[in-house]
Amino acid sequence: MPEIRESIAQHYHERTKYDPETLASKNQRLDWAKQPVPFKEYKIGSAFDLKPYLQEIPEAFVNKPDAQWWQRLSRLLFRSYGLTARMPSMGSTVYLRAAPSAGGLYPAEVYVVSRGTPLLPPGLYNYQCRTHSLMHYWESDVWQALQEACFWHPSLESTQLAIIVTGVFYRSAWRYEDRAYRRIFLDTGHLLGNIELAAAITDYRPHLISGFVDEAVNDLLYIDPQQEGAIAVLPLADLLDIKQNLPMGCTALPSATETSYPQIPDGELLKYVHRHTQIQPGIIGKLNLPMVKQEKSLEDKYNFPFCLKIPTSTTPIFWGKDLSDLEITMHKRRSTRAYSGDDLTFDELKALLDFTYQPKNYIDQSLDSSPDYCDLNLIETFIAVCGVKGLEAGCYYYAPKAQELRQIRFKNFRRELHFLCLGQDLGRDAGAVLFHTADLKSAISQYGDRVYRYLHLDAGHLGQRLNLAAISLNLGVSGIGGFFDDQVNEVLGIPADEAVLYITTLGRPR
Repeated sequence: MPEIRESIAQHYHERTKYDPETLASKNQRLDWAKQPVPFKEYKIGSAFDLKPYLQEIPEAFVNKPDAQWWQRLSRLLFRSYGLTARMPSMGSTVYLRAAPSAGGLYPAEVYVVSRGTPLLPPGLYNYQCRTHSLMHYWESDVWQALQEACFWHPSLESTQLAIIVTGVFYRSAWRYEDRAYRRIFLDTGHLLGNIELAAAITDYRPHLISGFVDEAVNDLLYIDPQQEGAIAVLPLADLLDIKQNLPMGCTALPSATETSYPQIPDGELLKYVHRHTQIQPGIIGKLNLPMVKQEKSLEDKYNFPFCLKIPTSTTPIFWGKDLSDLEITMHKRRSTRAYSGDDLTFDELKALLDFTYQPKNYIDQSLDSSPDYCDLNLIETFIAVCGVKGLEAGCYYYAPKAQELRQIRFKNFRRELHFLCLGQDLGRDAGAVLFHTADLKSAISQYGDRVYRYLHLDAGHLGQRLNLAAISLNLGVSGIGGFFDDQVNEVLGIPADEAVLYITTLGRPR
């Protein structure tokens, strides 16, 4: 029998790897004349101004239920993706948002779909973060079309609002070319992490739907699929309405696996992969049925007999009963530009891991004990420790179910991390560098090529929890999406089957 070619997701991953021998030849000067604008504008539509509802004084809306409803929606959107700073740069203005984005390019767009509430008429809305408003650009009822596109997911049965997140390809591809597809989904994963936590602050519960008919959702939003594509649908259950308190459901559905494709030129690979990781209309049967997933055992995947095993169980970070500390943290979050090189403490690292991987520990603080991911069973975590007091330098596997670190390589990797992170000082000066990985071949066997989206969404979502935990502890944190892929595995001792998805650096800010 002829050998099966690698799937399109595997081909994309291999094609977009950075390699020290070829990276310099791939680097192209940016065409600043073609720099994309990271905002959408609508020439027609009616705007709903959300700024008046960002009152910091809770008493302002007492006994005003309509105003309270608007305040909750306003805070949810602002804490998820609102503007947090304006900075001058090269004669123009750079707008920073609540969620981080590679290169400050912000490829994600946020839409709100209303089924029709007493205060928000049915139709489609785009969140305009510059003015903190909702642009109502389509006034007809589209809820049934959304339900059909999402295979009648139960979370859409009684909810009244949904958020749809899309990616505008060129915003990121302008700088990162075909590899931008990875960054678009990592950025969106950060945004999903923000939506999850901002919803808890505002008494909503988002239900992630990552398996849907792409063409139908794109058509519903009236977007050009060559320029922009739907990434995630999030029905918002109103926790103040008992009728919307819904059971959890499967969020990720499989797509086809494509192993026969033409030679794809550079510059066209990103859009080709997105098009061929879609769930097609009219497909029924097992392809789109929720899967029964096996939970990892207590020991998790890598449990080598020679490993030094170190428990990580700790006291949870305390956000305050009304989550006001979390809201402040979300507003002041920034990606760290430089680290001092000073050590972290082991207690700090344990606190970071606890908030990121043990959400059940935070149910007493009104946070979701089981937030939605695509499939966290596919994600593995490795940590290169260079400067953590009380923890020997080396590379560790983190087993979240067992809550322990397992040392797999003994070495201080500061010099190597500087190289692996493309010469960025953040890698060298961090106290710990965390790697999210996945067995790509195994993941594709479960979900088809579409799993490439799911893996990066989940890695970004975890990354955002790390971001916010670090900021709350007055630590520095910054994600890195550009690295020498294969060399990471070789140098750190990460098994070769594990594709590196994302890097998060953690340290003391300079």
